Amino acid sequence: MSATPDITLYTFSTPNGHKISITLEELEIPYKVRKVALSSGEHKQEWFLKINPNGAIPAIVDHSRGDFKVFESGAIMLYLCEHYDPEGKLLPKDPDLRSETIQWIMFQIGGLGPMQLQASHFLKWAPEAFQYSISRYVKETRRLYSVLENRLKDREFLVGDSLTLADIINFTWAYSAISINLNLDEYPNVKNWVARIEARPAVQKGLDVPDQNSIRELRDGRAELLPVVKERSALLL
Repeated sequence: MSATPDITLYTFSTPNGHKISITLEELEIPYKVRKVALSSGEHKQEWFLKINPNGAIPAIVDHSRGDFKVFESGAIMLYLCEHYDPEGKLLPKDPDLRSETIQWIMFQIGGLGPMQLQASHFLKWAPEAFQYSISRYVKETRRLYSVLENRLKDREFLVGDSLTLADIINFTWAYSAISINLNLDEYPNVKNWVARIEARPAVQKGLDVPDQNSIRELRDGRAELLPVVKERSALLL
């Protein structure tokens, strides 16, 4: 482990971005933040493509390890634990617990994240309301929440008896479920788990990187759900 970690996080206020800021905060790794302006296409500019050839946030540059660059959120989380989590706080040393953690990381990367993102796209941004697409992605997202609901029966965490990367990577998407008009009251185990994770001081800090967390205002009733999301959600009834 480097004695003096020096990391720059390139990010934006999204579930994928929050995965990394929360991980950094939980591991108490010092880092600098560079907000990437997605609206102006900064993530597609040449300078950023040298950091992440896929042109997406988040990404990090580890200056304490020869300006080593890492992109893809799951890969960044594993990298941070491999180099800055010698005690296995977030990535267990036990082989079975480590495997379970990685399995739930893949569950989010291959399932929950892509499905919820597509649901969000067709509910919010598609030029027309395509009922088939909305139904397809929202229903699959709900199915994946049912998987989490079953896993969290009589459990405080997804793996073992303490917070791991499995919790962080899935939490950031479950935390933002309200943005697609998905009510976690339907998934009480997930709802209680989200509340437990959210209450952690490091998670609170990570959710406010690089800007104040807008989901918190939506969940607290201080902001309105986009009208188009309400309207298109009615197609599922």
